[in-house]
Amino acid sequence: MKEQTLIELKNKVETLGKINTYLMSEIEQLKNLGIGTLETIKQMPDYEEAIKKLKEKMVAESGETEEADTSGKTLE
Repeated sequence: MKEQTLIELKNKVETLGKINTYLMSEIEQLKNLGIGTLETIKQMPDYEEAIKKLKEKMVAESGETEEADTSGKTLE
């Protein structure tokens, strides 16, 4: 390969690495925002009632009687 082509490929790889790093930080921020939003919603007065209604709606729509997992734990 020509030296110029190798330099262009190197620059593209470096650019992709920077983009990857940026996207990973954005994903982390979105994760933190989502967790914070969920924890805030859990503190609202009618949270338990709303969850109960959602469970009932899910059961009615799916026809299943399985209990939904509302432990609030994340998969990590």
